[in-house]
This record gives sequence, structure tokens and C-alpha cells, in this order.
Amino acid sequence: MPETKLPEPWLRGTLTEVSAVQRAVMHALVLAQEDLEVWCSGFTDAELNARPAGLAPIAFHLRHIARSVDRLLTYAEGGQLNSGQIAAMKTEMDPGATYQDLFSELASALTHSAQQIRAIDPGTLGESRTVGRKQLPSTVGGLLVHVADHTQRHVGQAITTAKVVGAHVK
Repeated sequence: MPETKLPEPWLRGTLTEVSAVQRAVMHALVLAQEDLEVWCSGFTDAELNARPAGLAPIAFHLRHIARSVDRLLTYAEGGQLNSGQIAAMKTEMDPGATYQDLFSELASALTHSAQQIRAIDPGTLGESRTVGRKQLPSTVGGLLVHVADHTQRHVGQAITTAKVVGAHVK
């Protein structure tokens, strides 16, 4: 396991100006980006797109994290997905992703999401929101917590796939 020089983001005393829920979500996203840079950098484009044992490629997880955070925050803000978000979702498993494009999209999405999360009024966390075509019930707070949970789940899957891909190339 690579060494970490800093404690995890939630132990750094950062983002203290942000309410607790938003701070926790933002710290989870910072940790996600750091873990992905540690475990998934240095791979070739082919390795990022590899599907050992039929696993979803690292490229899928990086795209999915970036795009699902955007979708979930759209719902948290009270919106519904636009045609561009839906079209992008349908391409997450496409082959041919490049290292530069993947990590650029991820960084941009996480920077933008931090701005969106900061802008959410903590007083609205209990407000109802609906998710997807079926208009499933949630709340602003539920969606924020799911941003962190869902992101970390896919970080773990990306790291596991990276370990498998790395074992095959050594």
C-alpha cells in the first residue's frame, strides 16, 4: 500500500467554515481524488481501459465518479437531468479513454462539485427531492451523503481493478 504523507482530509482541520454535512462530503471527495491519484496514476491508456476477468475498467469508475456526482448534485439542487448528462452517462463504459481526459474530467468535476456543495444552504438538508425518471424520494441531505458513499464505493472498485491490472502487467 502506498504511504500517505498527510492524515485523511477529515483530520486536517480544513473546511471549518463549511457546515458539518457539507464538510464531510467535501472531505470524502478530496480523499477520493487523492486515493485515485495514488492508486490509478501511472497506468497506460490501455491499462485504464482493461477489463480483467470482465471487471469494469478503471476508466469507467473515473468517469462514473465524475458524472454521477454531477447528476446527484443536480437532484440535490432540485433539478432533473438534462440531455447532455443522460448522453454522458450512456458513454461511461465506452473504450478508448485516455489518462489525460479521465483525470482532467475527474478534477474538473470534483472542483465544480465542491462549489455546488458549498452553495447548499444547510437549512435545506431536510427538504424533499426526487431522483430519476421514477421520481424516487430523497432529501437534500440524503443526496449529499449518497454523493460521498457512492463516490467512495467506486474509488474502492477502481483501486481493486488497478491492483488486478497492475498484477497482470508485472
